[in-house]
Amino acid sequence: MTVMITGGSKCGKSSFAERIFDNIKSSKIYLATMKPYGEEAEKAIERHRILRAGKGFETIEKYTDISELTFDNMDSVLLECIGNLLANEMFRNEEIELCADKIADEIKQISTKVNNLVIVTNQVGSDGMDYQEGTELYISEMGKLNQKIASIADTVIECVYGIPVILKGEKPC
Repeated sequence: MTVMITGGSKCGKSSFAERIFDNIKSSKIYLATMKPYGEEAEKAIERHRILRAGKGFETIEKYTDISELTFDNMDSVLLECIGNLLANEMFRNEEIELCADKIADEIKQISTKVNNLVIVTNQVGSDGMDYQEGTELYISEMGKLNQKIASIADTVIECVYGIPVILKGEKPC
């Protein structure tokens, strides 16, 4: 089962994603992609660690090149979050790298190797604002990547004010 969970900032995506794992008895892996850049990032990371405490997750921090990881076919993986992963990949070098296709391919590979894959992503670009070129490219790549993930996923859910809305497939929990 591959599930994509999307939504705006602070809409309950993470807590809903974690609830999917409540009844999973096999190995639970939290694939964390947020680099600890500064105090705000550290606080967000700590908040997520507290939310996961006692839920049986093994945490793997991997900021780029997630296809380098090895998983067992009984593993259940929570990938949090695509927005961070894309930014890490795009802006890791001097030149901006367009990498939605690369990341989508890596996710597809992982989805075929594990028992369950739950992917948390963000909705960006719907605010109608103009941004600098690098940010505009990021928003464009996020849209492209989210479309590709949605096509791979068995289930797509949008969290709206903590309420999961099924866009594709069936509710996993």
